[in-house]
Amino acid sequence: MAEAKEAPEENTSRRDTLVEIEKKYQAIWAKEKPFEVDAPSEQEEPYGTSVEKLHEDYPKWYASMAYPYMNGVLHAGHAFTYSKADFATGFERLCGKRALFPLGFHCTGMPILASADKLKREMEMFGENFERAPSKEEEEKALKEEDERKKKEEQMKKETGQHEDVTKFTAKKSKVKEKAGRAKFQFEIMEQLGVPKEEIKQFADPKHWLEYFPPLVKKHVTMLGGRVDWRRSMVTTDVNPYYNRFVQWQMNRLKELGKIKFGKRYTIYSVKDGQPCMDHDRQSGEGVLPQEYTGIKIEVTGFTARALGYLREHGFDPEGKKVYLVAATLRPETMYGQTCCFVSRKIDYGLFDMGHGEYFICTRRSRSLLAGGDYKEALLVNGDLLVGSKIHAPLTPLKTLRVLPMETILESKGTGVVTCVPSDSPDDFVTTRDLLNKPEYHGIDRDWVVEDPISIVRTDKYGDMCAKTLVEKLKIHSPKDTQQLAEAKTLAYKEGYYNGVLLKGKYQGMKVEDAKPKVKKDLVDAGLAFVYNEPEKAVMSRSGDSCIVSLEDQWYLDYGEKNWKQQAVACLQKMNTYAPDTKNAFEGVFDWLKNWALSRTYGLGTRIPWDQKYLVESLSDSTVYQAYYTICHLLHRDIYGRERGLLDISADQMTDDVWDYVFCRRDEVVSDIPRAKLDRMRREFEYFYPLDESISGKDLIPNHLTFYIYTNVALFRRQFWPTGIRCNGHLMLNNAKMSKSTGNFRTLAQLVAKFGADASRVALADAGDSVEDANFDESNANAAILRLYNLKEWCETMKSSETSLRTGDYNFFDTAFDNEMNQLIDETFAHYKATHYKLALKSGFFDYHYARDYYREVSALYGGMHRDLVAKYIETLALMLSPVTPHFADYLYREIAGHTGSIHTARWPTHAAPVSKSISEELEYVRRLQRSIREAEIQSLKKKKKGKQVDVDVNRPVDVTLFIARTFPDWQDKYVEIVRQIFDKCHIVDMKQVRGHVDGRDMKKVMPFVSVLKKQLDVSPPEEVFNRELSFDEIRAVKLTLPVLKRAPAQVSVASIHAVFFNNGDSVGTDVSSGAQVDLPRAKSIQNATPGNPGVQIRNVA
Repeated sequence: MAEAKEAPEENTSRRDTLVEIEKKYQAIWAKEKPFEVDAPSEQEEPYGTSVEKLHEDYPKWYASMAYPYMNGVLHAGHAFTYSKADFATGFERLCGKRALFPLGFHCTGMPILASADKLKREMEMFGENFERAPSKEEEEKALKEEDERKKKEEQMKKETGQHEDVTKFTAKKSKVKEKAGRAKFQFEIMEQLGVPKEEIKQFADPKHWLEYFPPLVKKHVTMLGGRVDWRRSMVTTDVNPYYNRFVQWQMNRLKELGKIKFGKRYTIYSVKDGQPCMDHDRQSGEGVLPQEYTGIKIEVTGFTARALGYLREHGFDPEGKKVYLVAATLRPETMYGQTCCFVSRKIDYGLFDMGHGEYFICTRRSRSLLAGGDYKEALLVNGDLLVGSKIHAPLTPLKTLRVLPMETILESKGTGVVTCVPSDSPDDFVTTRDLLNKPEYHGIDRDWVVEDPISIVRTDKYGDMCAKTLVEKLKIHSPKDTQQLAEAKTLAYKEGYYNGVLLKGKYQGMKVEDAKPKVKKDLVDAGLAFVYNEPEKAVMSRSGDSCIVSLEDQWYLDYGEKNWKQQAVACLQKMNTYAPDTKNAFEGVFDWLKNWALSRTYGLGTRIPWDQKYLVESLSDSTVYQAYYTICHLLHRDIYGRERGLLDISADQMTDDVWDYVFCRRDEVVSDIPRAKLDRMRREFEYFYPLDESISGKDLIPNHLTFYIYTNVALFRRQFWPTGIRCNGHLMLNNAKMSKSTGNFRTLAQLVAKFGADASRVALADAGDSVEDANFDESNANAAILRLYNLKEWCETMKSSETSLRTGDYNFFDTAFDNEMNQLIDETFAHYKATHYKLALKSGFFDYHYARDYYREVSALYGGMHRDLVAKYIETLALMLSPVTPHFADYLYREIAGHTGSIHTARWPTHAAPVSKSISEELEYVRRLQRSIREAEIQSLKKKKKGKQVDVDVNRPVDVTLFIARTFPDWQDKYVEIVRQIFDKCHIVDMKQVRGHVDGRDMKKVMPFVSVLKKQLDVSPPEEVFNRELSFDEIRAVKLTLPVLKRAPAQVSVASIHAVFFNNGDSVGTDVSSGAQVDLPRAKSIQNATPGNPGVQIRNVA
């Protein structure tokens, strides 16, 4: 990936001019309030009118983005997602719809409280204003000194023969590395967010975050020109009593519907926080789920003398006790092929008393995973002491195996014990081979290693020694070839599981995927194994805790339940997801998503109504907030719900039954709220719902967006189910990943400060529209400043000089420009409709700009631009740009085009006459001919291969002749007909069939020609491809545009230009102006001329 390069600083006068316009129109909009949108009143449409008629008479659009979390300000990535909703809202307003875009502030969950608690601890450590905090230099110096001291101690121990006390648990990571890997102090993060140091102490109160960041985010969004109806905003949590009641209603109804249940469930769990760690609670590992493993009990039948001495010295005598090394595996059916057991010499293992005379050896972190409990630790024993011990492993035919060392075992994964199956595990095969080749190096006896793997699974692809085959195929030489081993492991698992047949044991001959659960059950039933869970990958909570999987009593949402899932799938099938990848991603989530922990004990939020000791977790109180947006301005005037709204209703009056009535779940309700007020709220909901477009990053598909579908289909009638979800990728900055640590990072406020609002919005629109990662290129933002400023200057010049512009009848280029504007208006409309904003920007801004420049250039030869077309260009440009650059567009619309009203109430431009394909093709023909003349000029000025002579002397005037073929060569007509016949039969162009019809001498010219036809058939209807007649009069087009064509050459002076038409095969042509007969040169360019593609000849005037 290219290195990120910040755009160079430039003179800011142009930007500052645009920013003045932006501030001016933001002030105007603050007074006019164009973004405050209401449902039709009772006077406009009586209450009780059907939803269908309501929408037919008053079209609407409702968009939202995933509301941002209030532990900081918005960054460029937020701005990118936000822009999609804003652009859509602006466009739909132009389509005559009441377009609504509200934005709230999410505060539920752990992050804010965890950060506040960190600040409290830091204030205790460093003082109220962190005055005792070490400087970075002091901290780094102290850490280096500590590292040096430890290294000296370790060296002295080696020299004196001392050994490390393995009973003492110590971290293996150096302090310097630890410092490099940990996050900054929280007060430093607050400084990064722009909070003055003296104010940071206030954030030790979590409620202060809710007071500080929402107004700041609102300010920054407004600076960007946000089309947000801020009346409909709110903060979540019980700080807002109305939203609190809304979430309680939601929970109560889901519980009544049987969607919320209680019981023990495996969940990702933070021991430090004492509660489940859900996606929004995680510093890393979002989307990671519990994974089921089989814990294999490998009995230690004889410890080494060193291990035995150590154990007894520390008070543990294994005599008469069952001691097991516990290995985690995803493939219990392969236990028939065990040849040893691996441990790491770098790991200190715990010896845990499991009760009933059984002891497990595994890592400390895995002890609470193993059998659903936390067991007493007898002592620690280093892996080095275990190497060489004798073991007995279940199912393997080999009776006495050994414990052997493996360098690649991770303490953070599994149990730290790995059972060895070298026939089917590439890692095990390579490690076994390495031990056999270098026993002395590894400090083992070679006799301890079983040399020949046991074949246990056969596949057609890899035989019965899958690991050996893959290791040789991928040329894996060492356990350190981690990338190739990872690939081999994936291939081995997939092929073995889906296509393998078991060769050993009770289920010999059975497919592996069928045998696996049976073998696992047999092992568990026999007491030789047990089932346990751990995270699929590492998960770190926001409090800095490495999470485990725990079996916890909890309230959970029963996602994945058959009937509920069927409803969710039905909703998805009818939904517009704007990209096939998005729909596929949802279908994948529906396949695996099951129970989701609802309850938590730490954080901010709403209490579960029937179990007040628990809070509703943050992804579960944010599933249908879009329904709350529709009425919240009627409930409260401020985001905290402190001041009652337009209807003067208290939070206590919003009972569950009232919410049901408002959201059309019941048609009658007993309430002290007057019926007219209830109907007013109900009208707002039933008018704006369903949500037309929910916009979010693709990373929220596995949780927030899927929960949104599930909850909507559970709570609302089918007519209110969501109809669209649009997902985008992550945003890169200058072609590199955004990162605070590297400095390649921008907040929304920084973007606006550096480039202004509209130029930032142009760069956001140009960043990309797919679910792949997009790129905000600062050079594009700078280019937008220049383009907008120059456009402003030109428009002002046109306004001041409009009386000097040409009027009267249109000439060809007037008609062509008018037609091209209409064509680009239609293209831009289609792009906006499809939410392809990059393409809309291209056609409605860049291509429109090019069309004007071309028209301005050619019109200079015909008396200048036409006044009506200049006016049309400015007004339609303003309208097409308004979704992306609303400030600049409103300025053009009012101050240049002369409208008194806002562009936010205007309509998309229309044109009476349809776009003429013939005129479009004629204009493109002229432009293409201009390019052909320039290319001919370049060729004529090139030195010949032999000698230094050129065709044309650049210092002498030239004559340009255009040779227009009125017919196609006979050979082309012949092969077009052959291709047509082949295509009519099978609807494809079979090149082999075509070759069978081609004469050998024609092959070189025919096959390239047919290839072009084939490509045209891939993108155009066959009737257009096979009908090669031009839609315009080519000779007329040339005659009309000769003055423009004469100016095409860039380096030579054209004395005259002529056009000659002829039929292919003729030796004489006719001059289109004089009618004189002209002998045709035998030049290749003329021989290759066809209708629509004239030959060009440039010669110095004699």
